[in-house]
Amino acid sequence: MADAPNLTVSLEKVCFLIQLAREFDVKDAVSDPDSGSNAADDAMVSVLEDHASDPVRSEIVSFIRDMNEDEQEDLVALAWLGRGDGDFNSWDELRAEAARAHNNRTATYLLGIPLLADYLEEALSQLGYSCEDLDSDETEAD
Repeated sequence: MADAPNLTVSLEKVCFLIQLAREFDVKDAVSDPDSGSNAADDAMVSVLEDHASDPVRSEIVSFIRDMNEDEQEDLVALAWLGRGDGDFNSWDELRAEAARAHNNRTATYLLGIPLLADYLEEALSQLGYSCEDLDSDETEAD
């Protein structure tokens, strides 16, 4: 797409975050908060529960915090675009609003958006990008 905005965050990073967000989204409410058993003893149910010490959550938070401000602002604008807060033609306004709203809680904010992975994927699609493009590039390189 010729008029697609130049993102400061790479397609690779957005696609990796989509993958992590999908892993995080499948988590269920904690059913036994005081369980002291081994995960293997309870059919690995605790692995699919949303514990505060969840390693996927920690990885997402670290991943986003390691990004610079511009990359974080792009992620927020992409999430808004994907959930329908604007369209392709309003990208500049979405991006400007994300810059105005930026703070040190971007990771927590993004994790609080239900369907984050879907929204990011939809935004990429609207901008003419796809995570499948990365998969085909990797296959061609092999």
